Amino acid sequence: MQVWTQTLVTPILITSLYLFVFGATLGERISVVDGFSYAQFVIPGLILMGVINNSFTNTSSSLFMSRHLGSIADLLVMPLSSKQIVAAYTLAGMLRGLLVGVVVGLVSTQFATLPWAHPCYAVLMAVIASMLFAVLGLMAGTFADSFDGLSLYINFVILPLVFLGGVFYPISILPPFWRTVSQCNPLFYLLDGFRHALLGTGDISLWLAFILSGGLTLILILAAVYMVEHSKRFRA
Repeated sequence: MQVWTQTLVTPILITSLYLFVFGATLGERISVVDGFSYAQFVIPGLILMGVINNSFTNTSSSLFMSRHLGSIADLLVMPLSSKQIVAAYTLAGMLRGLLVGVVVGLVSTQFATLPWAHPCYAVLMAVIASMLFAVLGLMAGTFADSFDGLSLYINFVILPLVFLGGVFYPISILPPFWRTVSQCNPLFYLLDGFRHALLGTGDISLWLAFILSGGLTLILILAAVYMVEHSKRFRA
């Protein structure tokens, strides 16, 4: 909260601009899913994009700065297990990501009304998404050697996966080849599952989205705990 203009205001401003462009200007003129305006379709993706970006950024930047400034040593000499260290960084990233998601969701009500078909499932998918990318941020912050290296993960991994995961379009309208390629994108299952929970319709089964997203998150958490225990880079 000491840098609230960076952690909250900036992502909310950026997402609000997206909402204005796709909600106020194009939302009523385009429809990609029967029964829903384009604004209703795109808002779930923009909410989850805010959750993902901020969960990843919080853990990656926090850990990288601790390594860069040498303050990571203070953490390592404390009587904390690797599981507790991973949990602390992950929960911090999740808190920031979910907080941004809530505020973006409130702003989005000015542009369109969502049916909230399965609200509990929507919240659970947002929690899974924030956890997944908070853990990925922890890994990126461990292996990045510079600020430029850290930005590479954001610009060349996170953003392409998000934008090609179906934020602005359903993969059902793509040609068969590109539809298959999109299904190889792990973010597609997060985005489609979250949208399915909010709108009541999606490109894949809601349960399949939960199983694949939850399974990937569990694997990455175990990998992060192993990394903290054994990787020399975490202590560098």
